Amino acid sequence: MTVIEVENLRYRYPQQAEPALDGVSFSVQQGEFIGIIGPNRSGKSTLCQALVGLVPHFYKGAIGGKVMVAGLDVHQHQVWEVCQRVGLVFQSPFTQMSGAKFTVYDEVAFGLENQGVARDEMVRRIERVLRLLGLWEYRDRNPFALSGGQMQRLAIASVLALEPEVLVLDEPTSQLDPAGTSEVFAAVSDLCRQGMTVVMAEHKVDRIAARADRVLVLHEGKSIAFGPPRQVFAREDLPALGVAIPPVTEVCRRLGWQLPDGTYPVTVAEAVQMGGAARGNHNS
Repeated sequence: MTVIEVENLRYRYPQQAEPALDGVSFSVQQGEFIGIIGPNRSGKSTLCQALVGLVPHFYKGAIGGKVMVAGLDVHQHQVWEVCQRVGLVFQSPFTQMSGAKFTVYDEVAFGLENQGVARDEMVRRIERVLRLLGLWEYRDRNPFALSGGQMQRLAIASVLALEPEVLVLDEPTSQLDPAGTSEVFAAVSDLCRQGMTVVMAEHKVDRIAARADRVLVLHEGKSIAFGPPRQVFAREDLPALGVAIPPVTEVCRRLGWQLPDGTYPVTVAEAVQMGGAARGNHNS
């Protein structure tokens, strides 16, 4: 089932001459993990904000095309309506914390309280999301005493407690170390396995290559490619466009370790398997 449908999306911020998004089109199926990559100022964050209606309702500006998310025409509904079905997680968890609660448990409860969710239902949801994201044992800890990865998982938990149909993450690991990054990607992958639809803008292309079902490449607001990671990262033009490719893919390309379909390995596991096959052929 199609959960997100973006058709010829064009958007220009107020008082800007050039469009931030220029003719972007793609669709997402339920349960897919979509990675959005591209150099700085390629439109990644703008696209994330467009999926929840902040573009154009909050930032204003000129917009065209169509954005359907979880059955809503984003351009025709207010942000609060869209956010009941689509959750947005920002780059820094500090911008997402209420600052008014002193435990992890109460932080997740904050949004539910504002929505007037019944107490029994709140208790059920809070326990579910904290266990889901591995935070239940920290429920009595101060949110600001958590590690970076734990804090970002708490931000995700606070959004998930509102039970959105789609989760959008705007570079959620940009301020995290490798351990925290691994925690966030593992949590997102678990959510997808349970049927959550996830769209993540991210600079760490090796992580996207290993986890995402499909990858959308943006450059100067335009959609350059959209497809499975191996297909996308096999493109010869990405480095010239300022788009990084996974280091393992670059190594395999230089070694000539090309798969039968013309693509290259995008993960270490794939490269090791192909390297073993190459050595076996050489020895024989």
